[in-house]
Amino acid sequence: MKMTRTAATFAPPVMEARRWLEGVTFPKDRPLMNVSQAAPVDPPPQALRQAMADAALTRDDAHLYGPVLGNADLRAGLSAQVNAHYGASTVAAHVAITSGCNQAFAATIATLCGEADEVILPTPWYFNHKMWLDMAGVRSVALPVGPGMLPSFEDARALITERTRAIALVSPNNPAGVEYPADLLLAFYDLARSHGIALIVDETYRDFDSRTGPPHVLFQQADWEKTFIHLYSFSKAYRLTGHRVGAMVAAPARLAEAEKFLDTVAICPGQIGQHAALWGLEHLGQWVAGERAEILARRQAITDGFGVLADKGWQLLGLGAYFAYVEHPFEMSSADLAPLLVRKAGILCLPGTMFWPEGAPEGAAQIRIAFANLDAQGIAELYARLALLDL
Repeated sequence: MKMTRTAATFAPPVMEARRWLEGVTFPKDRPLMNVSQAAPVDPPPQALRQAMADAALTRDDAHLYGPVLGNADLRAGLSAQVNAHYGASTVAAHVAITSGCNQAFAATIATLCGEADEVILPTPWYFNHKMWLDMAGVRSVALPVGPGMLPSFEDARALITERTRAIALVSPNNPAGVEYPADLLLAFYDLARSHGIALIVDETYRDFDSRTGPPHVLFQQADWEKTFIHLYSFSKAYRLTGHRVGAMVAAPARLAEAEKFLDTVAICPGQIGQHAALWGLEHLGQWVAGERAEILARRQAITDGFGVLADKGWQLLGLGAYFAYVEHPFEMSSADLAPLLVRKAGILCLPGTMFWPEGAPEGAAQIRIAFANLDAQGIAELYARLALLDL
């Protein structure tokens, strides 16, 4: 019997890592430090929760099916925000609201790829992108990153074949955290345009980019919608992870194709989450700025305190948004080190092997630390525990 695509796809890494906790107890003076997942642990701010409650209590349509491509006001609101943030000139018809950014990626691939087509992914890659391509029957073509954990558009050029349908980037990056320079993204855009393929940029973490001003000029290119597809998530900015609200910004004709996929998968995005995202767009700009400042402060704490690990042979490879991506000094593979860290140090993190093709030597030497839920004191404690390891 032929193996199904789900059977041939690796298990969800975060769920696999959580199983390492089974049977392990953590003393009160050394509780578990969970740096495995890029998700806020706190709920939305009280005012947003109240707005969600009000919508649930007073709006009948909050409990009914809505438009497949999302709430019209939210589409218009996100378009306006995109225009302000990127110097763009989108309209609501360029925006689709999805059940999370992962669904936006899946819908995008459905509009681009047929059986055995190819998508180029920089490695280390975001594992959910790789998982979806596997389950969609699309070949993932690995593009190993170079200095600074940045991919090379020249190396990507050499990987393009007649089956290539897209290059998919994540910036700020997951797992490496790095922010892709504007000129690099433009070079990838020009490469994709010249070959008649799509450039997908997942900007889930753009609200925590350390730079000021537009992070790129892709929306400002003539006929950008023929090449560029922008993906976004409201989950991190407004702490709405459980409500699954993402977005896809692309040509209206592409969204008409995506609508077929979205209608058969979820019919429409969740209404309460959409009302929350719209309220956030309209009222939480200053609050998000404060959240960004706090994340940037924690990022600085990662840099300032790293010397204690550097002295032990660790290297900081990438840093930004929610993530620190590091190289460990031990002879064992990170696939063995990560579960051992649970028992030896009370730390749950993800091994680099989860972000590279099977057998890639780079992943064996790397781990990802999702630091966004640690304050400066927590980061210092994390470093202290890692520095004490004697393996």
